[in-house]
Amino acid sequence: MAQIGKVKLVNSGDSLLLQHPKTKAEKTFSLAYVSAPRLKRDGDEPYAFESRDFLRKLAVGKEVQFLKLYQVPTTGREYGTVTLPDGRSLIELALEEGMVKLRDDGKREDEPENEATLEKLRLLEANAKAEGKGIWGASQDGRIDPRYEAPEDPIQFLGTFKGKPIEAIIERVISGDRVAVRLLLEPKLHQQMVVLIAGIRAPLSKRTDTTGAEQAGEEFGDFAKEFVETRLLQRTIKVTLLGLSPQSQFIGNVIHPNGNIAILLLSQGLARCVDFHSTMIGADMSKFRAAEKTAREQRLRLWKEHVVKAKNPNSNLDAVVSRVLSADTIFVRNKAGNERKINLSSVRQPKPSDPKQSPFSAEAKEFLRKKLIGKHVRVEIDGKRPATEGFEEREMATVTLNNKNVALLLVENGWASVIRHRKDDDDRSPIYDELLIAEEAAQKEQKGMYAAKAPQSSKMVEASETPAKAKAYVSFLQRKKRTPGIVDFVSSGSRFKVIIPSENARLTFVLGGIRAPRTARNATETSEPFGQEALDYASRRCMQRDVEIDVDDVDRAGGFIGTMYVNRENVAKGLLEEGLASVHEYSAEKSGHATELFAAENRAKQARKGMWKDWTPEMDADIHADVPSNGAAKDEAIEKKKDYRDVIVTNVDEQGKLKIQQVGTGTSALEQLMSAFRTFHLSPTNNKGLEGPPKVGEYVAAKFTEDNTFYRARVRHVNREAKEADVLYIDYGNSEKIPFSRLRPLIQPQFQVSKLKAQAVDAVFSFLQFPTQPDYASESVEMINHLTAGRQLVANVDWTSPEGVLHVTLYDPNSSDRMEASLNSEIVSEGLAMVPFKLRPYERAYPEMIKALKEKETTAKAERRGMWEYGDITED
Repeated sequence: MAQIGKVKLVNSGDSLLLQHPKTKAEKTFSLAYVSAPRLKRDGDEPYAFESRDFLRKLAVGKEVQFLKLYQVPTTGREYGTVTLPDGRSLIELALEEGMVKLRDDGKREDEPENEATLEKLRLLEANAKAEGKGIWGASQDGRIDPRYEAPEDPIQFLGTFKGKPIEAIIERVISGDRVAVRLLLEPKLHQQMVVLIAGIRAPLSKRTDTTGAEQAGEEFGDFAKEFVETRLLQRTIKVTLLGLSPQSQFIGNVIHPNGNIAILLLSQGLARCVDFHSTMIGADMSKFRAAEKTAREQRLRLWKEHVVKAKNPNSNLDAVVSRVLSADTIFVRNKAGNERKINLSSVRQPKPSDPKQSPFSAEAKEFLRKKLIGKHVRVEIDGKRPATEGFEEREMATVTLNNKNVALLLVENGWASVIRHRKDDDDRSPIYDELLIAEEAAQKEQKGMYAAKAPQSSKMVEASETPAKAKAYVSFLQRKKRTPGIVDFVSSGSRFKVIIPSENARLTFVLGGIRAPRTARNATETSEPFGQEALDYASRRCMQRDVEIDVDDVDRAGGFIGTMYVNRENVAKGLLEEGLASVHEYSAEKSGHATELFAAENRAKQARKGMWKDWTPEMDADIHADVPSNGAAKDEAIEKKKDYRDVIVTNVDEQGKLKIQQVGTGTSALEQLMSAFRTFHLSPTNNKGLEGPPKVGEYVAAKFTEDNTFYRARVRHVNREAKEADVLYIDYGNSEKIPFSRLRPLIQPQFQVSKLKAQAVDAVFSFLQFPTQPDYASESVEMINHLTAGRQLVANVDWTSPEGVLHVTLYDPNSSDRMEASLNSEIVSEGLAMVPFKLRPYERAYPEMIKALKEKETTAKAERRGMWEYGDITED
């Protein structure tokens, strides 16, 4: 009586492994009447593979009827007939195609009752012979080179076939993630090998060790193996080799016509993702992660005990980066001003314990500082690391800047490595696989800490270590205006540690012109009122920021006194405006910013801010009443205005700031004054020098070096040792250092400032930000001088600051025929200035002008003019 069985696999062209549909019991069943060529490890017989493959394609995976005719007592093997679901006989089909031969060895099939069947089979065989089919063909020898041993040189083999889809047959399923395959490299060349299915690890199935003992499998191991066998065993698939395991086993994608078996296993909870394979798989690893996530959320099989973590509503926040501790740890400040320590998920700074990586720690931190400090970022908390011995609890987070993952940015540039997580560690970056790929690319390209050579380390000079050492630097720093630096530490509201990268030096820097309240330096001291607030403000404003400093002097302790700028803003002025410092009159005058600083302090007093909360006018009898009061309040709407004035630009400084004279009664009076002034100083009786060294802020008559003519001037700085003074010519705006011998007292009433005020007025270009890179900055100044020299221009005063500085748009009356055709526009067109990112309130009142200037800027960028010659410098 015929039985039903499912063909699990085909051993050879005349033998099958059948499986009971319900009990899954297996037995080998051979076809009666026929014999097929044999597959052998020492070399297949001719047509052995073709014979087996013919039967494989017909029968594997199908339920067939089989009828046992007899059983060999010595081996227990059963022989009989097998019929496909459509009623066709496997024996007849194989004979018809010349894939088997009739046996003529007198077996039991030769019984008389089988004579009719044999006659039919002989006829089928005779036809196959006549037609030269299969093993009866004369055109081919039927031989194939089957290489059953693994390639001797796996690396070379991988190099030849890596990434190429190869047709293959699954010969055996070892476990849910490991299969033995026959690669059909060429029609006559096959290679058999074990392949680890890329991207996954399945639980171990039951197995027998080398001693013959049976080893129990892991939970779901047998199920995973059966899952793969049911779908892939002896099926034709595609194998794409991707890499080698540490044990030199081949790793590859196994692709069935219905898809990647690895992804199917993951979606059913029968495997986990393997991080090690991520870089081999590339971007497609996201599909693996998604499949695993689906199974985890549904708590399928391996994930049956999985607990879904509750989402913390406070896990995401927008913040500003306040400090960079290292290349993987930052501090952020939220809108409420609270600071929070954050570790970047899944990445690690160059290891201090690794001699190859540790030399790059400082560069990695600096890279992150430049990218992040003071920037608005998005923080998404991925998890927490509990406190352990030597480590506090750490929050792991994904930080994005302008939609760019910061950790990925570090890894791409070789400034951080990727942490290898435990398989049960879910507190990882959501783009973990991208990080691994980026790390591999950085290593290949020898970026960052993977460079062939470590950076040269040189000890930083402590310029403020002693007063003598400070004096050695002070003259150089006084000459070099707006020296770039980085605030390394904030000691108090007015005292900082500043690194000067160009000199590899660190110095103590003290804000000149102000006095900030003292801050307690230890637990035994007490801060002065508002000392802590001043420190907090200075830290928020300056900590780790790029700054520019102007050095005026050095104190007795080796501290450098001067002015510090953050984003073009005077830090001392900001402290004064918040009521967190008071003006120190002497140093304010010496710095040349006295008017600006007194005005800022006055605004804080009027607003009763900080230390001035109880201030009244009676408490300050000598308040500066001459501070211009036409500056709009911070929140007051500023209207666009037309205020055209004829002007002459008399001086342009290194930052592009202007000194202008307004043509009119003032300039006419100046001409008369200068005529009398020159005549006065031609007289030998008036050639008497100063009685002693000049004082800072004193008005004098100074003999200009270029034309040896006396002009009115104000002393800005005095060098008693060199017997020279830095003077500002108040009617023209230029300055120079000259010997005391070229100075005369300015005591004559007819020449006093009270008789005719200084004619050079401070002005700046409206809507423009000039480049800070020295070469482009000098080009900007050169162009401004070219556009303004010897010309009478028209200035529209767009706004006047509280300090009296005019913000102007300049026009050439001979060529400017419309509002947009300004000198401001010409400078932007040449790529020597840009529209600031952060507009002042008054600038926002001129949308048409801003739009026109931005169009000019866009054209300059496209044509690579000026500061844009190497690309968009604002992209970082």
